[in-house]
Amino acid sequence: MILTIVGARPQFIKAAVVSRALANEGIAECVVHTGQHYDENLSGVFWKELGLPPIFRNLEIGSDLQGKQTAKILEGIEALIIETKPEAVLLYGDTNSTLGGALAASKFPEITIVHIEAGLRSFNRSMPEEINRIVTDHLSTVLFCSSSTGVKHLASEGISDNVFDVGDVMYDSLNLFSSNNHGSNKWKSDTPFILLTIHRPVNTDSQENLVNILEAIRQTDLRTVWPVHPRNRAALQTLNLPQKLEIVPPASYFEMISLLNACEMVITDSGGLQKEAYWSRKRCVTVRTETEWVETLKDDANILTSARTEEILRAISKRPVIEWEKNMYGNGTASIRIAEILKKIL
Repeated sequence: MILTIVGARPQFIKAAVVSRALANEGIAECVVHTGQHYDENLSGVFWKELGLPPIFRNLEIGSDLQGKQTAKILEGIEALIIETKPEAVLLYGDTNSTLGGALAASKFPEITIVHIEAGLRSFNRSMPEEINRIVTDHLSTVLFCSSSTGVKHLASEGISDNVFDVGDVMYDSLNLFSSNNHGSNKWKSDTPFILLTIHRPVNTDSQENLVNILEAIRQTDLRTVWPVHPRNRAALQTLNLPQKLEIVPPASYFEMISLLNACEMVITDSGGLQKEAYWSRKRCVTVRTETEWVETLKDDANILTSARTEEILRAISKRPVIEWEKNMYGNGTASIRIAEILKKIL
């Protein structure tokens, strides 16, 4: 039996396709929700939309300081491992839920630790996600990479056993759910707009950065739609927001697909949305000075920028000629390959 650990919105999307593939291979799975994301729009709606397996246990950790939150997750997962005695613990990405799961499972040498999205590196250790990735990779026994770049990063750190380049499971999800999208049609119009998602503390906890980003939006010609994370709403209440900025609640996955399909371009500091923008053939401006998804930078399909207003505007104004690569992160069968490999290994 595999104990799968999820706790944040992107992990629910990935698990939606991987859990299906595991079930098709006859692999038993218990899904544990740490409660790292607990708002209905960031958690519950995904179970309804994506057909995820029933939650075996919700640890209801909630928000907290980084160390305290990780410690609670570690403690909760350790107890579940003792209770369920899984053969493997499966982890996604780079959240505190991922790190807590890896640390807990590492204390049980008989358990296989599986990391999906292994080998990603931004080379910025001031980001908590970068520390989570590195530690999880070095504790894992089976590592699934989204591209050959991840394989190379792991090899440079001395990790080469049981490393597999399978492609990106989020590409599987986008392909699957785009075909039966039930998102809102309200975004389909003749009026172009920018899709904005800004949530990283480096931008939202810095009033200077946030003001600079909003000023760039104010100076653009396009309407901008921003699905705002609950923790960031308070920071916006004291600011002078651009008239063309439309604040909306956090988007469900289907709603985000609708927004992506309808928008003119994307401005973000998210990791996953950089890839989804590329797959949707939308230009992307990433308000960060580095990215784990370096492949998206080809032809300036994704442009990195600081939070300085003039740099953001310069990136927005670019009109690069882009040769979109269809299979940049695999061919949409990553989840199937993961399940097949795990069946052989376990």
